[in-house]
Amino acid sequence: MNNKLIKLSSITKKLLVALFGTFLLVFLLFHMCANLFILADDGGDAYSSFCHFMGTNALVKVAEVVLLGTFLLHICLSVILWCQNRGNRPVRYQRPSRTKTAKGSKLAIITGSLLLVCLLFHFYDFYFVKLNVVKGGNYMVKTEDFVISDPSQEVSEEAQIIVMQAIQDQKISKDGRWLRQLSHADKEVLQECFPDAAFEPDFYNTAREKFSVWHIVLCYLVFFFVVGLHIRHGFESAFQSFGLNHYKYSRLIEVLGIVYTWVVCLGFAMVPLCVFFFK
Repeated sequence: MNNKLIKLSSITKKLLVALFGTFLLVFLLFHMCANLFILADDGGDAYSSFCHFMGTNALVKVAEVVLLGTFLLHICLSVILWCQNRGNRPVRYQRPSRTKTAKGSKLAIITGSLLLVCLLFHFYDFYFVKLNVVKGGNYMVKTEDFVISDPSQEVSEEAQIIVMQAIQDQKISKDGRWLRQLSHADKEVLQECFPDAAFEPDFYNTAREKFSVWHIVLCYLVFFFVVGLHIRHGFESAFQSFGLNHYKYSRLIEVLGIVYTWVVCLGFAMVPLCVFFFK
């Protein structure tokens, strides 16, 4: 790890962990609201439009870099603090601490480690697909991109079959603008004939396919449960690190933390459950 991070004072590290954690809490709420578009009864138009905007807007791309940097710094500083706390207390207490903060801190490093593993799988299924690092999932392309600008250009029979089969299987958006549910192999065939076509990951159908498998839904529910445990501690811990945990409104902060945790976790869990049971 960077020596500059290690040399920071403990108070500075705690403030930075709280600051980065607060930013991630805001992002988590935004991400949950965006996921609810999957449940819209529009064939995926709203969610796909949202993903298109998020994948093409320059400011969003800068925000993604900031977000990833925040993730990494939050993880690194949390691990450094945990290691330093362990080093400062080589001999364990004879009696276990019964304070809420101590229990939450012990739980945070465990839940944080589990979340990191789960996030790597989540990035593999979605974010790395968008970066074209992972060649999987579904893809979509605008139907208007199939216009041939060069009359002498020939479209292979295989490409024609893929397009006709997709239309026949109704893999097309309700507004007719997007051809969806194309495999990576189909995408490569069509790209040879239509090099100017802009293909994008079809996260709507990828998510719905994954949430139709019971063990994937179960894994996501466990993941959200772990998320809830982590942010339940993190919410109150951030106020404490910022020095805002006054006894007069500590109960209010606790209630807000509980409400935030339930809203976010239920919002995330509702998507796979609704897709699995109601499809």
